[in-house]
Amino acid sequence: MSENKFRIILTLIIIVLSVQINSFLQGTEFVYESGNRRNPFIPLVSPDGRLLNLDSEEDKLEKPVKLDGIVYDEHGLSYAIVNDSVVKVGDCIGDYQVLKIKKDSLVLIKEAQIQEIELKKEER
Repeated sequence: MSENKFRIILTLIIIVLSVQINSFLQGTEFVYESGNRRNPFIPLVSPDGRLLNLDSEEDKLEKPVKLDGIVYDEHGLSYAIVNDSVVKVGDCIGDYQVLKIKKDSLVLIKEAQIQEIELKKEER
């Protein structure tokens, strides 16, 4: 008889606990508070394998556009290193969009104004 009572009590405890846990989980909505940190759910790498620049929009607007290097391809798969980030045609740098990557320069567009930045040669 005591074994049956133990099973009944254990079953009731499990039922009560499962109801309490279920009601707790349904009533709680998780909100991520970044505290000025990176959102961990945003990927760090783009689908084509490039590292993404996750600076805030304010940081991007404050920096002047600095062309550090170009990887040129005649067939249009060129990349440029701008403000320590790798970009390709169509990518945005602050308010600018990459229009064209030439062998020695980068062509940007902002509000229908075209700006060309030449790659500086190293002095030896």
